[in-house]
Amino acid sequence: MNKRIAILTEEGFEEVELSSPKKVLEDAGFEVDIISTTLEPIKSWDHTDWGKTYEVNRNVDQEKINISCYDALILPGGVLNPDKLRLNENALQLIRDFNDAGKPVAAICHAPQVLIDAGVVKGKKLTSYLSVRKDLENAGALWLDQSVVIDGNLITSRTPNDLSNFNRAILEALKK
Repeated sequence: MNKRIAILTEEGFEEVELSSPKKVLEDAGFEVDIISTTLEPIKSWDHTDWGKTYEVNRNVDQEKINISCYDALILPGGVLNPDKLRLNENALQLIRDFNDAGKPVAAICHAPQVLIDAGVVKGKKLTSYLSVRKDLENAGALWLDQSVVIDGNLITSRTPNDLSNFNRAILEALKK
């Protein structure tokens, strides 16, 4: 299959929002790289406390990530992770590059906050964790209360409870 997926994250991502899509994609034969702002292992957040540590494959601050090597970009949520990513210009540029190329960009829970700072939400239909709704609307998006919303190449989802639909939407987008 030779398809490769990038997961862009910072420390403090919600563990299941990275581990679930990663496993589903790997089980389907995809290669998955974790990209961050460090090459050091990063810690997840598991509901109410720190979770597992994950190895990082690429550092967005030390190299220009060639998006032609990737077929999609996934942004896990959590509260800490998007708050850090949205302040990193290299991470925001990577999102813009994927979006400009029309490649699937999938964001769940709080991760659509990063899409706001990347400047890719205006006029788009999106969903997110409920507390992000006003942020998206203020940035010009139409927020919908659905488990998954697909608008062009953007795939958004609300919470970990929606992961099965989120994962299915990502797989469907990769079949196109």
